[in-house]
Amino acid sequence: MHKYSLPEKINNEEELDEILSRPLPETIEDLSEIDGDIMILGVAGKIGPTLARLIKRAIDAGGLKKRVIGVSRFTNPEVAHKMKRDGVEVISCDLLDEDAVENLPNVSNIIFMVGRKFGSEADSPLTWATNTFLPAQVSKKFRNSRIVVFSTGNVYPLVKVSSRGADEAFPPNPIGEYAQSCLGRERIFEYFCRKYGTKALFMRLNYAIDLRYGVLLDIAKKVFEGIPINLRMGYVNMIWQGDVNNIVVRSLKICDNPPQILNVTGPEIVPVRWIAQKFGKIFNKEVIFEDEEADDALLSDATKCHMIFGYPKVTLGHMINWVAHWVLINGPTFNKPTHFEVRNGRF
Repeated sequence: MHKYSLPEKINNEEELDEILSRPLPETIEDLSEIDGDIMILGVAGKIGPTLARLIKRAIDAGGLKKRVIGVSRFTNPEVAHKMKRDGVEVISCDLLDEDAVENLPNVSNIIFMVGRKFGSEADSPLTWATNTFLPAQVSKKFRNSRIVVFSTGNVYPLVKVSSRGADEAFPPNPIGEYAQSCLGRERIFEYFCRKYGTKALFMRLNYAIDLRYGVLLDIAKKVFEGIPINLRMGYVNMIWQGDVNNIVVRSLKICDNPPQILNVTGPEIVPVRWIAQKFGKIFNKEVIFEDEEADDALLSDATKCHMIFGYPKVTLGHMINWVAHWVLINGPTFNKPTHFEVRNGRF
């Protein structure tokens, strides 16, 4: 198989993680033009491990002399073990501990992935501390670094489906405390970037697709199990996580002051009903729907991203076929539903 060809099916996590961590030639080239080492804060989440591995593979492919360092609490030691195996340095750190953050090594490039969403309603103070207080500590510590900040399209309000979605100039108007705290994260970074002249980029992502989690998996499992599909959030954006990983690395090159804002998602506005029907046809299952589509949804226009970095390499068709096969073989999942159908912001 050619290095950048895509398989018809993905059969196990080893194959999945290999595809998710493939650096594109343009990623390797851009990384060669970025000086200094790279540190990923909050690396042990859903996206971080494959991102760290991709960076290490890009460094090796380009013959570059850079370190990639992953920082997290590593409550699951197996994650740290795999990263070390892949050549990623790891530092165990509670990033809510101010002294621990201060003791981290100074690195030229920071990818900030720390965030709290799942269960955020159960402990709102922790959500706000994680999404706003912690960024203040990081902003001060790494004032002389480039910083790519993972954010979310949830900072936008619901927009008309007839539109292309909210672009970067669209005024934020987050729904619910989780989304409000995410805008708070951006504002805190923005404040300290203004104070110190730090170059940054806010990456507003929705929704990343892995086979172990994501909107497609949520819909596919319900169709397969005969659970009704709720249509109240009737349209979604999505992008393959491997494409996201490449965009993140390349975004280090365009960090700026004031911070850049970049919507990251696929080019399509995809009807949930259509997705469910596609899975129903593949599984030969009757699809059960409930409620009706509203005329608005949480949608982002990623035209700017596509103009800078090109269209995603993995198509919607690839993602649907891969997820369907994963469900059929009972592939492992993270058991973290996206709650994409939520319209009141309460996660």
